[in-house]
Amino acid sequence: MRCQPRYEGPVYIWLKNEQFCLLCGEASDERTPICTACETELPWLGDHCQTCALPLPASGLTCGQCLKQPPAFERVAAPWTYSFPIDSLITRFKHSAKWPFGHLLAELLAQSLQHRFGEDLDRPDALVPVPLAAKRLRERGFNQAAMLARWLSTGLDIPCDETLLRRIQDTSAQQDLNAEARKKNLRNAFALAPDALIKGRHLALVDDVLTTGATAQALARLLMEAGAARVDVYCLARTPKPGDTV
Repeated sequence: MRCQPRYEGPVYIWLKNEQFCLLCGEASDERTPICTACETELPWLGDHCQTCALPLPASGLTCGQCLKQPPAFERVAAPWTYSFPIDSLITRFKHSAKWPFGHLLAELLAQSLQHRFGEDLDRPDALVPVPLAAKRLRERGFNQAAMLARWLSTGLDIPCDETLLRRIQDTSAQQDLNAEARKKNLRNAFALAPDALIKGRHLALVDDVLTTGATAQALARLLMEAGAARVDVYCLARTPKPGDTV
């Protein structure tokens, strides 16, 4: 008598697992499913604003907006500009539930952040995903920011706290609005959980893309007003100013 059904097919051997690049399909020579050639060709963020990561023509600069109105967050860390193929990968992860693409990007972001921690970025006490409105969460079935934060938490060994922030208003989609409309759209959209422990903590907001920074600013201000010591923003990609090329 057999305790398991007989199976004549090939057995998956973890130690001999061969990764294939999710972009070109060729065998990957790295632990992550992306080959060296495709990883090199990604739209890596070059010179940028030291605060909000806006692409700039020279290094070590702060953009005019951050000089004029310093944001509530301290630093934005983003490895790429929001252009091909990163924009396509994020879209497929976010709107088509292609989770392998999101996991790949999270792994590469974790590697980038680990490198930054050894140079110019302080490790936060916790990762805090940008909350998603209840209606949109039901429609999509998952919060992409929360998934990214969980993957980053594993890769960086930093706790992920999904209980601190709540989205209490179901606002219009941000991508359809200009900068000023985004700010108005987010007014009173977020709140802290009643038992949120904020005071004295260094927190890092996690999201997929930073465009105008309106969402990050609203959440960072909320956390700083509650006593946070510092708020950073970790995201996959940063968009340039409208009309700029990267």
